[in-house]
Amino acid sequence: MPEPRLAVNCSILLTDLPLRERLDAVRAAGFEAVEFWWPFPTATPADAEVEAFVDAVRASGLRLVALNLFAGDLPAGERGLVSWPGREDELLASVRVATYIGGELGCRRFNALYGNRLPGRDPAEQDAVAVGTLMAAATGLGVIDATVLLEPVSGIDAYPLRTAAQVVAVADRVAAETGRTNIGLLLDVYHLSVNGDDVPAAIELYRDRIAHVQLADAPGRGAPGTGSLPLSDWIDDLAAGGYDGWMALEHVSADADPFAWRTEGSWR
Repeated sequence: MPEPRLAVNCSILLTDLPLRERLDAVRAAGFEAVEFWWPFPTATPADAEVEAFVDAVRASGLRLVALNLFAGDLPAGERGLVSWPGREDELLASVRVATYIGGELGCRRFNALYGNRLPGRDPAEQDAVAVGTLMAAATGLGVIDATVLLEPVSGIDAYPLRTAAQVVAVADRVAAETGRTNIGLLLDVYHLSVNGDDVPAAIELYRDRIAHVQLADAPGRGAPGTGSLPLSDWIDDLAAGGYDGWMALEHVSADADPFAWRTEGSWR
């Protein structure tokens, strides 16, 4: 099997380095692509902040292959605004920023975290809000022929999308009710595994819906080879089925060289 095209998530790795140094370190390690969570503190960064981010990525020579939309206060436990009544404008403001960044850097994958269930709110109401928000996000990003990603998430009980089937069901509802089809599954094998989903079955069932892949081992969300997940088998399965997109490293590491595992031969 061909080696996977690996990108580095620069919002979880090498975060002790300033942005430009972080990108330089990724380039020096031999990678060609990166992804980020939303890289700004608000949904509406100043133009200078956006241009500084674009300039840094462009100067690095790396390709930006995926970017999260604004997802609220992650350290406080928020996990997206897609389904949150009253905060649609924030999410869609980030869509406008993301559309500009994507146009400048060639990025065509944008992750929209669904949002936690809210105490005292009807889940059906939140899901209806999500349909409208996703339609608007997909329409806005469709201008640059981009895809909105949805992902299962682990570790937050209030987050309702935990399996690949649940993500696909949301995408199907948006398509049926609005006609927008540029919404794809972000196959994060760590989150799926921790949530107890059947990863090989998800790959087989939803090959044509997988628009991006993220990798980390479990338990621990460490680098490939540090846990018990058969990542190499799943990567080969994806490739055999025709997936030729990027696979982003979204693992944690406190090591001076967070990529040393690539030469240790324990995961492939």
